[in-house]
Amino acid sequence: MYTLNLITLLLIIIGGINWLLVGAFDFDLVAAIFGGQDATLSRIVYIVVGLSALWQIVPWVRMLSGDSVSVRNDGTHR
Repeated sequence: MYTLNLITLLLIIIGGINWLLVGAFDFDLVAAIFGGQDATLSRIVYIVVGLSALWQIVPWVRMLSGDSVSVRNDGTHR
C-alpha cells in the first residue's frame, strides 16, 4: 500500500506540473511527449493521473478526520 501511495502521489505531482505548464505557457507536456491530446498514450496517462488523484482521496479524508496514518521505516502502516 505504501508503494502504491508513493506512485500515485508522484503521478499527481507530475499531473500538477503539467497543469502548471498548460496554464502558464499553454504547453501540454504529456501531449507533446505522447503525440497530442487525442493520442492513445496521452489519454492513458491522463486517465492514470486522474485515477491516482481518486486514490489519494482516501488518505486525505483520513487526515481530515484525525485518523492520521503513520509510516514505519520499513514502509508499512501503523
